[in-house]
Formats: sequence, structure tokens, C-alpha cells
Amino acid sequence: MSLHYVALGDSTTVGVGDPLNGTTTDLSGAGARPGQGWRGWASLLADALDSSHRVTFSNLATSGATASMVAADQLPATGTGPIDLASLIVGVNDTLRSTFDRGEIRDCLQYCAEHLTARGALLLTVRFHDHGQVFGLPSWLRRPLWQRIEQVNTVYDELYSRFGGIRIDMADYPEVYRRDFWSVDRLHPGERGHRRLARAFSDELHRRGTRIAVPPELDCAGEPPTRWADALWMVREGVPWLGRRAGDLTPWAARMALSQLRPPTPRATTTPTLTRTAVPSADAEVQTT
Repeated sequence: MSLHYVALGDSTTVGVGDPLNGTTTDLSGAGARPGQGWRGWASLLADALDSSHRVTFSNLATSGATASMVAADQLPATGTGPIDLASLIVGVNDTLRSTFDRGEIRDCLQYCAEHLTARGALLLTVRFHDHGQVFGLPSWLRRPLWQRIEQVNTVYDELYSRFGGIRIDMADYPEVYRRDFWSVDRLHPGERGHRRLARAFSDELHRRGTRIAVPPELDCAGEPPTRWADALWMVREGVPWLGRRAGDLTPWAARMALSQLRPPTPRATTTPTLTRTAVPSADAEVQTT
């Protein structure tokens, strides 16, 4: 049996954090493309599928991709023919920008899902965990970031409800919050994290009747980052990255933190009138500038 698998997304699907040679010397991943020194969960899953099927695998993910980039650039590159499996995992880069727009993310992912499933694809998606907990962010920054991540998660909830497929909820796996799950930057999964994600999708596919003779291995060839590697990455990559993001994300997060600390406006003591007022929707988004 033949299977055509296409992978769309950002640097995690590229494979950043899971170097082919098993080392942890250079994990910045800037400008990374699939196969350029990285392996990753999507490639591990394709190899596992290849143990029982003739697999055609196209990894179209790009480092730094946002939802709009996936819809505009990656989706057209999938062609027009039938697709059996399509992974669509993107959104974290959107949450780290002042231009964050849940509506745009929803429109882009719905557009991608419609086109992929119309061509026969079983959709593979995720529900994101609390990245701020992994980063060790202070609570004033972690809370607003989590609010954004949850907004992206609600988009994936809608996709799963409408298009079905397989969805992996990262928060269901306790090891997600262990240090050895992540690469040195704590943003991309390390080898262990990529292997675990590939295995999770493989197990679900197997349960649904897709034969996989050799599932992805969970044993790692490399070692998790040391404290020295953590410190070195922070100097070389982390501090410059925070500097670049400081003028974009931090002012918004600070405003959000202040709004949460501001005491509520006291209720008026005058006699209420029968004038009808607008009630905000439960889905109201956080507005950014």
C-alpha cells in the first residue's frame, strides 16, 4: 500500500532540536529547512510508516512560519493530487508577535484544513501545552502568553470538531514539562521530545487501523543539554532573541499584566435602568497594538 504524507508547519516540524548527528552544539535553527542537519518528529513518523507502506513524504515546513505563511506558501506547494496524511502544526510563532490575530489564524488554518481534507487527507494536529512553564517565564509574562496559546488551541479545537483526524494534546503528557524533553532553547523539542511526538501519532494511527510494523523508537542517541550548554545558548542566542522580541511582545505583555492587577471598577449605586447594554462575547479576543 502506498501513502502520501505532507507536513506543514514551523521549525518544530522542520525538525529543529533533533540534529541528525545526535549532538547539541548548534540548535538555533535560524533559517532551517527540512533535511539541512535536522530530522524531527515528522521524518521519524514517515520512516515508521515506511516500514509497512510505500511512503512519499514531503516536508514543506519552514523555520519561523506563521499560520498565514503556511496558507500562502506551503499549502500551494502540496500540489493538487490526493493526499493520505497531512500534519498541520503552527501557531507558536504567531503568539510571540504584537500582530497576533486569532481571527486570521483561524481563517488560515480552516483554509488549509479544507483543502487538505478535500484531497483525502487525514489531518494530524496538536493542542499546545503551557510554553511559559517550560521557559520558566515570570508569571506576569507567562499568563498573557498562555492566554494567546489557549486562543490558538481553541482554533485547533474547531478544526478537530469539523475535520476530525488525529489530535495530540501535549498537556496530556507529563514529560512535556521535563527538561530532557526539550532542546537547549526550550522552545523546540529535543531528540526525546521529537521521538515522543512521532510515537504518539504512530500509536494513534495504529489504533485506527494503519499498519506500522516498526514504530518510532523512544531510545535516544544523543544526550540532553547540560547546564553549561544551557548557559552558553542563553549568552549566544537567548539574550539576543529576547532583545529582538523586547520591542514587540514585552510592551503588550506588560500592559496585560497591569490590566490584571488593576482593581475592578466599583459598581454604581444608582437605581438600575431598563436600558439594554451589549454583553461581550465569551470568545472576545485580547486586542493588541
